Amino acid sequence: MLITTITPLSDFCHSRIVLEMPTPSAVIPSPVSLLPLAVRLRAARLVYAGMTLFDRLDLELMGGSFTCLLGPSGIGKSSLLRLLAGLTPPGISGELHGGDGLPLTGRVAYMAQQDLLLPWLNVLDNVTLGSRLRGDRPDQQRALELLVRVGLADCALARPDTLSGGMRQRAALARTLMEDRPVVLMDEPFSGLDALTRLRLQAMAVELLTGRTVLLITHDPLEALRLGEHILVMNGRPATLHALPDLPGDPPRDPGDPAVQAAYRAILRRLEAVA
Repeated sequence: MLITTITPLSDFCHSRIVLEMPTPSAVIPSPVSLLPLAVRLRAARLVYAGMTLFDRLDLELMGGSFTCLLGPSGIGKSSLLRLLAGLTPPGISGELHGGDGLPLTGRVAYMAQQDLLLPWLNVLDNVTLGSRLRGDRPDQQRALELLVRVGLADCALARPDTLSGGMRQRAALARTLMEDRPVVLMDEPFSGLDALTRLRLQAMAVELLTGRTVLLITHDPLEALRLGEHILVMNGRPATLHALPDLPGDPPRDPGDPAVQAAYRAILRRLEAVA
């Protein structure tokens, strides 16, 4: 280990702090504590405000895969994500479990569109919030390793209101990884960012979430093509799920790649046809 004084690398972070930081060779992506976990949803039905959002909906996520979900606003994507996260709304029925047949309880991490950082806590305390809410002793060294990975080591003691939007989302990503769950659900986590920051965070997410079972909601077909090993489209009322052909190559893909551009045009035509 290396004891070091960290001087801010950004105008957004004002604190000069002394922390026990991991040496570069010790900084590795957080390990998934379980084997890749598949997710299975069977015959899901959700009625909201008298409207049937989906009925007998089936979903299967391959263990360790990165799946993106496309679909128009209001179709039920976020409701589906909340169902998978265990935030079951009234009027829902169906069968949900992991590929091992056991409930998903305690095995899912959730990253929302908003960063949801608590403004009165610094970045480090926000990253370790889950542990403290459960009454566990926070593993601050692991949290610092994650902050190094997302490029926020110099902002560990900074408050959220001193960070840019991209930095806040990186802190939220570190907090999600801190939970070390085999299943990660993401609801448009990069939609509010500028194009360059979004591309960087997309690449970072692919790297750091390797080995986990990820479902990411997006309205951007190009983002889905860049990140997804598998892409699903949700449409109709009640909503149904349709799988698109998998693209060759490993994410994150180059948005300018001819195969990506051709698939992008095909998805747009499909979305326009069902709009």
